[in-house]
Amino acid sequence: MSRTPFAPLFDHLVDDAAVFPPGLAPLDVAVREHLDRRSGPYAAHIGPLLVPATSAAELAALASRDERAVAQPLQVGLIVRPGSPLEPLLDAVDLLRDDPRVLVTAAELGWADGPTGWRRALDLGIPLVVEVGLGSDQESGLDDIAHAVDHEHDVTAKFRTGATPAWPWPDETTLAGFLDAVVLRGLPFKLTGGLHHTVRGDQAGHPTHGLLNVLLATHEALDGAETRELSRELARHDTEVLVTAVSSLGTDDAARIRKSFTAYGCCGVLDPLTELEALGLIPTKETHP
Repeated sequence: MSRTPFAPLFDHLVDDAAVFPPGLAPLDVAVREHLDRRSGPYAAHIGPLLVPATSAAELAALASRDERAVAQPLQVGLIVRPGSPLEPLLDAVDLLRDDPRVLVTAAELGWADGPTGWRRALDLGIPLVVEVGLGSDQESGLDDIAHAVDHEHDVTAKFRTGATPAWPWPDETTLAGFLDAVVLRGLPFKLTGGLHHTVRGDQAGHPTHGLLNVLLATHEALDGAETRELSRELARHDTEVLVTAVSSLGTDDAARIRKSFTAYGCCGVLDPLTELEALGLIPTKETHP
């Protein structure tokens, strides 16, 4: 397949969060469409299907009825919202652990300190993705994650880039502060919510961060840039400037960025991919087999 030199920057970058707001696809539809996309033109750029841990039994039943999950198991990430109890996650991993048609690639949960906090999930023996908040909670959460990583646990930090009823949109300075903090600690990170588009802009009157902005800001953070410089990168609106900058990244740059910025969840998984295709950053339909 013909590929642009920087296409690996986008490989398996976008996790399929179709069942989560605002998409809210029914699980059966999400599973069917995700399996369809595994053999579609964007397969190389799509990560696992993200599923609430509480839906594990329904997920297993759906996978058992789809022969495509026999040759290649359905890869899923199990999600527990921050502030929710961990028991559904523990039960879901136990239920799916020996299911030949479902492969749990990671569990995602919120950071919380104390004996009932996220560290209970370390015993599951699977990669964890831990969402952190703002301010002192973010600092404490990232320090806690770094401590676990230092003890050879597979843990990735996570940050929300889009607004919810309980979470205000994090502006450029706020997101830049997270990028600065996570890179300073040498932690991999994942993002969630709000990265439907490639360039910083406004959608339906609401501000949105851009995927290309985040990739370039990550590159700058890895080169030592701090919050002020990173916020300027995140605020760029000029598509041509951003595309030119991304196009200039080499294979080593892409590998370094993606070792840090591992993935992000998007309920409209094709939204950013079709934009990347239109910008010439991933192969066009004519080059797909």
